Amino acid sequence: MGTVTSARNPLLREVRKAVHAGGLTESGLCVAEGFHLLEEALRSDCRIDDVLVSAPVRDTLERHVRGLKHIRVIALDEDLFATVASTETTQGVIALVRPPAWTLEQVFRGQSLAVIIDGVQDPGNGGAILRAAEAFGASGAVFLKGAVNPYNPKALRASAGSVFRLPLVTSADEGVVRAAADQKRARLYAAMPRHGRSVSECDLTERCAIVIGSESHGVSAPLAEHAERLRIPTTAVESLNAGMSAAVILYEARRQRALEGGAAQ
Repeated sequence: MGTVTSARNPLLREVRKAVHAGGLTESGLCVAEGFHLLEEALRSDCRIDDVLVSAPVRDTLERHVRGLKHIRVIALDEDLFATVASTETTQGVIALVRPPAWTLEQVFRGQSLAVIIDGVQDPGNGGAILRAAEAFGASGAVFLKGAVNPYNPKALRASAGSVFRLPLVTSADEGVVRAAADQKRARLYAAMPRHGRSVSECDLTERCAIVIGSESHGVSAPLAEHAERLRIPTTAVESLNAGMSAAVILYEARRQRALEGGAAQ
């Protein structure tokens, strides 16, 4: 276990920059804060280069990483740790995790059920979509250019570790993604607040990709033009947020696919 005492340390400066920008470090590492994300990264067999730890929780951290000789642990005093933490009430641990590298081929694999995130800006929604995607058996997710970075620290926390396991492509070009879906014969469905067929009326057992649009503008015109529109019937409220919409649609896809699997048996 090493110790860092200077706020000008190059690693700490790199971490601060990544937290401020809401993405990966210059070395391609995500800033995963908290014991839960550390445990999820370990469980997912992700490479962890360094773990920053605040002095008061040093002993607790050592119990988590005991025997893992490839992980470098760096101790900081409380005040110095606070300068790199992304939360006000911190648990005193930050893991610098190298996320898996995925391709569109992997996102659209098999009887694909992909999620395309189009312009969603809120990192909490972005992370929640990833969590729902893993929970309901999606084949992967694509964040188009202009959408929130799924490695934003808040998105990481909202994903609760799904970001380490779900096939994921970021900053993707809309035309390239559409071509990949066409090549795999995956039907595009665009989630709309009012127009389109009810989600329960759509055949989500086929190869498909669900497009979730931004909180303010919805699905972009180029994608909407090439997609079948679906909606979630609601009462009293006009629309759901992006994370909740994705969860409802993915649950319905899971339900339909489970029924089809049971019928096939």
